[in-house]
Amino acid sequence: MVMTKGIGSASLCLVAALLIIGQASAKSDFEYGPVFSAFGKHAPVDGVSFTENQVFKVAFDVAKAANPGEVNRKFESLARFINMHVANGVKQQNLSLALVVHGSATEEMLKGEFFKQRKGQRNGNEVLLTALMEQGVEVILCGQSATAHGIEKSALIDGVKMDLSAMTAHARLAQKGYSVNPF
Repeated sequence: MVMTKGIGSASLCLVAALLIIGQASAKSDFEYGPVFSAFGKHAPVDGVSFTENQVFKVAFDVAKAANPGEVNRKFESLARFINMHVANGVKQQNLSLALVVHGSATEEMLKGEFFKQRKGQRNGNEVLLTALMEQGVEVILCGQSATAHGIEKSALIDGVKMDLSAMTAHARLAQKGYSVNPF
């Protein structure tokens, strides 16, 4: 039971306002960069450090599409991973990252004109996916999902690779020492 005797509504409003300000100030700690200036906001965390030669080999799995025209939050996670680790001293050349795409996210691998024909919207992921690939991220599309969605290789964003399946892509990446990001 909460006792409010002696506390006026003005005091309760003040407490609520302070809580909201605290939340807004916490969110303002998130910044872009140093690699991507429009994707991958991250926040500093005190007391976290990495060895000089820390290496990461991580595969990200994405099966669910964003709403047409929007950026897929799971794709942006790769930009955040890169930004936050480079900002905290990990050499960018020590990041080996892969994106394995299947399921409803398959169509997000389409070049803009093909995506617009299917969805009536621009592909909100094309710029991000291209930027990720320019920074060395390997983007792999499940061939089974591509076939199920009627997608030809020629319709894919430049640089997107296709494997037999998402399962195959993950098995190949595991053989190279990649872990799978659980988020």
